[in-house]
Amino acid sequence: MSATALSRYTRTAIAFHWLLAAAIVVSFSVGLYMTGLPLSPARLKLYNWHKWAGITILTLSALRLLWRLAHRPPEDLPMAPWQRTLAHTTHRLLYLLFFAVPVVGWAYSSAAGFPVVVFGVLPLPDFVPADKALAEAIKPWHGRLAFGLAALVAMHVAASLKHQFVDRDRILSRMWPSRA
Repeated sequence: MSATALSRYTRTAIAFHWLLAAAIVVSFSVGLYMTGLPLSPARLKLYNWHKWAGITILTLSALRLLWRLAHRPPEDLPMAPWQRTLAHTTHRLLYLLFFAVPVVGWAYSSAAGFPVVVFGVLPLPDFVPADKALAEAIKPWHGRLAFGLAALVAMHVAASLKHQFVDRDRILSRMWPSRA
């Protein structure tokens, strides 16, 4: 196996990365859009889709973490120690928020008295008891955590592009799907 092949992530890791990235971008976009809509059947439908996306993100995150724990990533490419520390810290925070954002959203939905019914057929247990005061306390945290995740994703993308186009050190190519 060549050094280039050894430095790449596995196809499974790449698939998890891009599926999760797409789900997060779509869910965040739908979340921004739906909150500005007046109460209507369309808004309620988008809220349900947003919840389904959240549960999908939570599931993908758990599967991705299990995969990551069982499969070592490729070795780090040479970079300054501060960059390596920042990259590892950012990845840990991303993983934390992959779980925190949907769990807090689920807790908010439960506290508000709106059950999560995945794809309209699989009712999930309430994460917390229905409590209007609790719902009001939780609600802003879902948004804050989601915006924090969006900021970290933007940093991650910016760093990837910097490595690709300024440093030219192949980091982006390790996670890009191959044509073979």
